[in-house]
Amino acid sequence: MNSTTPDNRTEGPERSLAVTQDDLERALRETLSRRVAVPPPPAFDPAGQAIRRARRARRRTTVAGLALAGVATAVITAGTAQLGGQAGRPDTPTVVLGDPRDTDTSGWPIAPVPPARPAGGTVDLINGTALVSEGKSYELGVGPAERAQRLPDHDGWLVVSATTTAGRTLWFVPTGGAPRALLAGAEEIAVAPDGRQVAWRDGGRLLAAGIVAGQLIATVQANDPAGVVPTRFVGDRVLVRPAAGGYALWRPGQSNTPGTNHPDVLDVYGERPDGRLVGLIRSAGRSCPALLSADLTPVAVRCGPALAGDGRGGVSADGRWLLANGRIASVDGALLVDLAGVTPVAWPAGPVISGAVAWTGAESAAYVDRSGALAQLRPDLVLAGERASTTLVGGGSDARPVLVTGDS
Repeated sequence: MNSTTPDNRTEGPERSLAVTQDDLERALRETLSRRVAVPPPPAFDPAGQAIRRARRARRRTTVAGLALAGVATAVITAGTAQLGGQAGRPDTPTVVLGDPRDTDTSGWPIAPVPPARPAGGTVDLINGTALVSEGKSYELGVGPAERAQRLPDHDGWLVVSATTTAGRTLWFVPTGGAPRALLAGAEEIAVAPDGRQVAWRDGGRLLAAGIVAGQLIATVQANDPAGVVPTRFVGDRVLVRPAAGGYALWRPGQSNTPGTNHPDVLDVYGERPDGRLVGLIRSAGRSCPALLSADLTPVAVRCGPALAGDGRGGVSADGRWLLANGRIASVDGALLVDLAGVTPVAWPAGPVISGAVAWTGAESAAYVDRSGALAQLRPDLVLAGERASTTLVGGGSDARPVLVTGDS
């Protein structure tokens, strides 16, 4: 029997402390096998958590936008647009909804931030796939374009592509971001001047939607559109042209069908500050400028200058001036029409208009002519006998520049 020490410990260990090499290897194997069998606790992922929070916030924002839209909501399947050069066209346009970063845009250029246009300054153009602003070129990565407009508050641009075998495409190009296709395969596209609504015809259907944060929301469809084509927005209504001619108005979200057709209305150039429209109607066998009420009823017919029936033209912000194609002394060209008098008076203003007309208030107007030159004019100088100054900026009919309209 071993003797004890005063602290009640034995003089030596009751078991041997000798450990062989085999014992160490066996213990190590057992420890490692236990660790492998138990999964480690998940690591904290701050980036993933931030992305999830941002997506939840975007979903809440989209829901709020739908409520503010005040129109019946239709769910459209999101997907990637089939663009350019295809022989066939999908049955429905492709609409991009949800998180824009879910779309791979790594191959697209990032639109820079061009300088703001000063009041009365130069206009912007899209030449090929580039934006030309203040004499500098910025690659946007979309084109060829048919129409383009700048969004308020420098939020970017909406660009309607030229038609292809696959139809037309509406692009949203955010400032400092990559372009995204909002819809594709449309036969015709009309965008509201403020960039907040769009209407289009596709597959025999007339549709409209709101545009919020570069996404389409609250899509509605007209019943039995009978071949009508959207041409422009007048306030919150869509001006449509039936296949038989004339014009009618459709109020998306409040009416399922376009209103009464007005067969004598040949063109509508724009809206005056008092809500009346400036148009061209057929009267006594002639084509005459006219003021129309908000429902397209003629309120003042002012026969005088011979205007072309091609719809090319625009009304100044104060509603006094109309710049449109017409003929004076057997010469075709752009005419400046003074709408202030009982009988409108017209002056030759420049070469034939080939696209959109952009007015800067009532002080100046600009457009692109058939040769691809940028034409700019001032009404006071036209009345003094001067014609529009032109600057060649295009490279022929295949590369004709497109004037950018909308707010600066």
